[in-house]
Amino acid sequence: MKTMAAGKFKATCLSLLDEVESRRECVTVTKNGRPVAKMVPLDSEEDPLKAFFIGGQILGDIMSPVTHLEDYEALK
Repeated sequence: MKTMAAGKFKATCLSLLDEVESRRECVTVTKNGRPVAKMVPLDSEEDPLKAFFIGGQILGDIMSPVTHLEDYEALK
């Protein structure tokens, strides 16, 4: 794993993205010598929103209005 200061990270961010993708190597970014962020390669088939849907299910009608039309008119 590679470690670099935030200033160098800022200056080389775009080329570093390509490097992380091609070498499949993580990069830790430090600020004042303390680790503050980590850049990791994503799996090409991984869905970034998958974590939000694991174990979830939709219950009921998600297309209809939440309230009845009469209630909506009263809320105006």
